Amino acid sequence: MKLESSQYGFIFSPQLTKILKVFDKYKYEIRLCGGAVRDILLGKTPYVLDFATTATPDEIVEMMKNENIEIVNKGDLLKHGTVFICMNGVNLTLSTLRIDVVTDGKHADVEYTKDWLLDAGRRDLTVNSMFLGMDGTIYDYFNGYEDLKKRQIRFVGDAKLRITEDYLRILRYFRFYGRLATAPNLHDEYILQAIREKGSGLQFISGEQIWSELHKILEGNYGPDIMKTILNLGLSSYIGLPDQPNIDEFDKVINRSKGLKLKPITMLTPLLNDAEDMIELNIRLMFRTFDRDLGLFLIECRDEKSTPDTIKMNKIKIIHNSTRQSVMKTYIEQLFMYNNERTMLEEIKKWTPIKFPFTENMLKNHGVTADGKKIGMILNKLIEYWADDDFQTDIEELLNLTPKAVNELCCSFKKSQMDR
Repeated sequence: MKLESSQYGFIFSPQLTKILKVFDKYKYEIRLCGGAVRDILLGKTPYVLDFATTATPDEIVEMMKNENIEIVNKGDLLKHGTVFICMNGVNLTLSTLRIDVVTDGKHADVEYTKDWLLDAGRRDLTVNSMFLGMDGTIYDYFNGYEDLKKRQIRFVGDAKLRITEDYLRILRYFRFYGRLATAPNLHDEYILQAIREKGSGLQFISGEQIWSELHKILEGNYGPDIMKTILNLGLSSYIGLPDQPNIDEFDKVINRSKGLKLKPITMLTPLLNDAEDMIELNIRLMFRTFDRDLGLFLIECRDEKSTPDTIKMNKIKIIHNSTRQSVMKTYIEQLFMYNNERTMLEEIKKWTPIKFPFTENMLKNHGVTADGKKIGMILNKLIEYWADDDFQTDIEELLNLTPKAVNELCCSFKKSQMDR
């Protein structure tokens, strides 16, 4: 099969053309590979251009040095057979053809080869195993193009073997299924059985890698359906979820929030029973602070009953987080999505957070003498008054309300003492 130049010619930047001339000069073959070929066949523009070549890393380095082209080595890329070039803003990744000699489910010891079939045979999925020659020829050793046309996701060769080589391929399978399949539950039964048998290997994969894949799965097509498949295959405990995830809560949240843009962590949180589950999941998946705290916030607030004051009290929460107002606003929006509070969601979305115009020094200058904790309590009470007036009360009026705030706090304190 050969593509017309109009189908792939857009990749030929001046920078790439210069690199290709170097490979031609030194008589090494080079082809576009992997996801870039898949995207071109789908009529999409690839985000990244990855190339495979018969030249070894040392030979690539020597060629580029001779032609005064700078190489950017990132970490262990060179050691693992990959050379990274950045030329006038264009990034190119060049990897030597290789075969896996030894694998342990996480890493592979590789050996370089000049056989394109052997290199294709070590890749994960058929739709990712194709090469594109610079003359437009598609090299497809495992019927990847037919699978792509059918939107069918298959492993290269035997699924069990491919998974055993790298257990992260389980989640990569589901990610690409969500990206390419035409319906949520058209999985090949042999593949599901292979995943069920080999799924325990995910316990050896780093949490960061697992969350990176899960995040993409959940925000992709059929995210909740794929998540249910993952759970039904018994993979929960291997990826950090409880042995008995809360499926009923998950179904309830997903079904009632259709049409809303839940964040991946918001979709995952219903599976957790309590804050302890969230803490354990964070230990496993190493969330960024935003995701961890959003999950804990949802668990803490999801069972609160709505009242006429719900919007006001949540606006107060946002105002209290003076340095993180946009973050807290996002958390509350996600909570309203989680609980399907669509009217309140629209109201909070339209509301622009504002800064409380009153400060601790204003209180002290007004003659209020108290320790930092009591000053904070007075300020909080004044924020409540401010919210009651739809945030219209000016500074002078707030100063005049200070004695009322102090009196209410004193009464509240006396009552609590009497109740003891």
